[in-house]
Amino acid sequence: MSLSRFLERNASAALLVIGVIWSGFAHAMPGFARQYELSCNVCHAAVPRLNAFGQQFADELNMRLPNWKEKTVSGGDELLALPRQFPVGIRAQAFVQVREGEDIDPLTGPTGNDSDFDFQAPYLIKLITSAPLSDHITFYAYGIFAEKGENGTVLIEDAWFSHDNLFGTGISAQLGQFQISDVMFPREVRLTFQDFQVYRMAGVTYDRGVLFGRGFGPVDIDIGAVNGNGINDSVNIDSPGFRRPDRLFDRDDDKSIFGRIGTRLGLVSAGLFGLSGKQRSAAGLAGELSGARNTDRRIYGIDVSGQRGANLFWFGQVLWNEWDDFLDSAPGRDFEWWGGFLGLDYVRNDRWAFSLLYNYNDAGDFKGTQTVFEGIEMNTLTLGASYYFMRNVKAVIELNVDFLSRDRDPDFVGHETREHYFLIGFDAAF
Repeated sequence: MSLSRFLERNASAALLVIGVIWSGFAHAMPGFARQYELSCNVCHAAVPRLNAFGQQFADELNMRLPNWKEKTVSGGDELLALPRQFPVGIRAQAFVQVREGEDIDPLTGPTGNDSDFDFQAPYLIKLITSAPLSDHITFYAYGIFAEKGENGTVLIEDAWFSHDNLFGTGISAQLGQFQISDVMFPREVRLTFQDFQVYRMAGVTYDRGVLFGRGFGPVDIDIGAVNGNGINDSVNIDSPGFRRPDRLFDRDDDKSIFGRIGTRLGLVSAGLFGLSGKQRSAAGLAGELSGARNTDRRIYGIDVSGQRGANLFWFGQVLWNEWDDFLDSAPGRDFEWWGGFLGLDYVRNDRWAFSLLYNYNDAGDFKGTQTVFEGIEMNTLTLGASYYFMRNVKAVIELNVDFLSRDRDPDFVGHETREHYFLIGFDAAF
């Protein structure tokens, strides 16, 4: 179905505007505005995009202002500093989306679960909290109470302690759950609903570990280590004896090591990223299952970004991936693929912000494997606009155009449906 016919059939979606949305760490928190009695525009060019001070607040000031202790209660104890107001914010997200949505089993084909006109409400409900705990330590976390239609479950994503001057060395340290990709472009500060898809496909989003950072003049260096199995997997410890109350957050002894070297060259910021670690192999006839083997993977990346004036922001990322001996169905075969994105945000004034985001992925050696990894292939352009009624209340509209043709081969993997969508709604935070 052509995009024009697809939207024509569902043009009534343009009349529906619903929902609320906000972003978390460095992606803003209403609690900061309340705590310091400041407007959101002190840190944001257009929520959730950070301005220069907002970036400094997150990266260098450890998410606190110099007068943070004035906003605390000590009870006369110099070793106590509790926030005077509990620092909490609520994020709620809801959408109306028109798209070619179809659930396809990679082995048997369409399941019958499909909809081209979808009320995604609530899409997400989240509680966000953060507070400075000492002159150098800050805690940040958010919990998701409902996401993508899944109710009755709670999931913690970002949750970490940070220290901005470890042992007086000028080295920052972060321990907990975070996104590996945050050292390049934090996904949560993007203006579009559409994601930076290569980060998800490369598996450099949420994980548990530690991250160290240090600036050396114009050069910034970040080095980290993570478990390598995300934040959902953990296993029981039963080796010592009967009913020992403990769990392993990691399922093997391997860790993924990653790092980034970044610098500013005139008006352009650039960085080199690398990761080396393990991942589970892919099992099943279509590679749809997690295998039992640990296989090697390496990722290399380049990121660039810049700003023209106070209102125009641009950014880009490329990642090259090497997955050794990855498919159980093709023992000994190594796979390479690459992908990236280009983005442009224009904050026209206090009321309007516009965004372009181009995602491109090449499935590389996975082409023709008849596995779900053929679906890495991607070529889309996203156009978004936001109208701000208030600093923290905006209407959003977004159109995503898919340039790839539908697969016509007999299997049920790859580009089985087009990725066109049209989305409209409200964004707000409190």
